[in-house]
Amino acid sequence: MSYTVGQIAEALGAKAFGALDIVITGTAEPQDASATTLALAMSPKYAEHLAHGDARAAMLWEGADFAALGLEAAIIAPRPRFAMSGLSAMLDAGQGFDAGHHASAVIDPSAEIGEDVRIGPLCVIAKGARIGAGSVLGPQCHIGWDAEIGEGAYLREGVSIGARVRIGARFIAQPGARIGGDGFSFVTPEPSHIEAVRDSLGADQTATQSAGQSYARIHSLGTVEIGDDVEIGASACIDNGTVRATRIGNGVKIDNLAQIGHNVVVGDDCLICAQVGIAGSTRLGRAVVLGGQTGVSDNLFIGDGAVTGGATKVLANVPAGRVMLGYPAMKMDNHIETYKALRRLPRMMREFATIKKLVSKSGVND
Repeated sequence: MSYTVGQIAEALGAKAFGALDIVITGTAEPQDASATTLALAMSPKYAEHLAHGDARAAMLWEGADFAALGLEAAIIAPRPRFAMSGLSAMLDAGQGFDAGHHASAVIDPSAEIGEDVRIGPLCVIAKGARIGAGSVLGPQCHIGWDAEIGEGAYLREGVSIGARVRIGARFIAQPGARIGGDGFSFVTPEPSHIEAVRDSLGADQTATQSAGQSYARIHSLGTVEIGDDVEIGASACIDNGTVRATRIGNGVKIDNLAQIGHNVVVGDDCLICAQVGIAGSTRLGRAVVLGGQTGVSDNLFIGDGAVTGGATKVLANVPAGRVMLGYPAMKMDNHIETYKALRRLPRMMREFATIKKLVSKSGVND
């Protein structure tokens, strides 16, 4: 697919300058750009590399002089990175999934398939499942019994949706996403050593004496409910609730390899980065951001707009708007101050040892 500079600018609501009839077939970093790709030089530091490529047109920052940069045309948007959202959508060639229903797909006669739904090879759609109009199911997807997916869904290859899961409109799932597996819920006939350790916070050293009991599984009778405009990353997992549903709000974006435990509630517009783990029955408010590898303990609450830095371990409730970092999680500014002090500790100990020797010698001489 290709567009002229003028067409792209009009679609993005951006300004265009110079030769608006230049045809663009893709995007590239400035040093790699060809005559038919739009160079992404959205700040002066990137524009320095334009001389090493063959770009004729580029997306630039407000106030940039495209002619002085050796370009024939430019697109300028007030917020270039936001314009990238529309630009990337225009130029995305997709995965090549064919229209219609592949002959190898297994579709139960009771399933309800909306208009213009694409169903790829080896897909399985169970009885009573409902797929909204305009949806795309890549190869080897599984849609469980009585599951429901809203219109405009886009499921990449190997996505699994469990029985009775409810998903809103415009859902996107990357390869291997798993929604609606059973929660990690097990119990022993008598109180276990794990419960004793938790209750005593490790103070009871006799807790291990009760080890060795077999675990009985607690079945997940709840399901998963997902709102509109949600995206789930590759190999991410969302577990069913134990009795009530695990709930994911509207506009939530979940990165690759994230794990959302049973009964978790995630508010609207949260951003959950790669390898985050959220334990059972924790609740997130609206617009919470969890940095990569954040771990959240069970039965906690994280307030609206809270942010955690990478690898933070949340062991207690977090107030709304708080920025957290570290293990255990603390206010980010406090953590940075503590980290700086920790780095100074070896030098301080050496200085302390020197002073101790001096005081000791002084005492002997007296």
